[in-house]
Amino acid sequence: MRQEMPRRRSILDRLESGPPIVADGATGTMLQDAGLPTGLPPEVWLLENPDAIRGVHEGYLAAGAELILTCTFGGTRVRLERKGYAERVPEINRRAVEIAQEAAAGRAYVAGDIGPLGKFLAPIGPLTYEDALDIFSEQALALAEGGVDVFYIETMSAMEEMQAAIAAARQADADTPIFATFSFDHFGHTNMGVSPERAAQVLRDLGIDAYGANCGSTLEMTESAIAAMHAAAPEAFLIAKPNAGVPHAVGREIVYDATPEDMAEYARRFVGLGARVIGGCCGSNQADIAAIAAAVRN
Repeated sequence: MRQEMPRRRSILDRLESGPPIVADGATGTMLQDAGLPTGLPPEVWLLENPDAIRGVHEGYLAAGAELILTCTFGGTRVRLERKGYAERVPEINRRAVEIAQEAAAGRAYVAGDIGPLGKFLAPIGPLTYEDALDIFSEQALALAEGGVDVFYIETMSAMEEMQAAIAAARQADADTPIFATFSFDHFGHTNMGVSPERAAQVLRDLGIDAYGANCGSTLEMTESAIAAMHAAAPEAFLIAKPNAGVPHAVGREIVYDATPEDMAEYARRFVGLGARVIGGCCGSNQADIAAIAAAVRN
């Protein structure tokens, strides 16, 4: 059994020394397998069925994960208002942290997951930077109050939205480390045109503790993004959390084509490119995380 680890500062110490940190895999994929009702946000289901969310966390911990993300990817007011839960943002986010902490039981780091808002910022969309900052701040404060070890801002495509989320996290708790990842899948850029090189430079200048790429169209594309970020900022602690290959429709199911062996092979490559946090995103499961853990620890 892994020993209980100190919080917060220890994750920064771990980035600087010791083996890479193995993160968890997909949450939505696993919750669908656990019976998540169609159309119901996972962030809402955790209020009704915390055991299902706890079970996903425990499964990844058993597979070797040392960093688990709270079930709060869509835990902002602008996303939850679509289902009538906008007023319960603080409750949902604090409860998600509590569930993750119960599962971790001091054996793993708990990351407060912050995903994109699902709406564009001006001039393309209806939200101003100030709107985004206010919305992210509400979520980040609840995650901080819950006691997360690190803020984990992920799957971003627009630089301004990323900057708003970072500012909100720092306002919520300036002492909590921040990890941040973009999703690169459009000709090597995000769908808002951010290149890996620019992402690395901006996040480095903002003093983000670790940053990198998650999701993405293919494993190869994530590898290219990590390589470009490493070239732009060789000293950076990078994060690689790719999808489990490319999704394909098989009947009514969506199946991802990467095997655990594929995920393990790319995990080794990511480590060689400076990745200090490696896990999985859409389509990944416990077998993938177990393979990644074995690969990066041997």
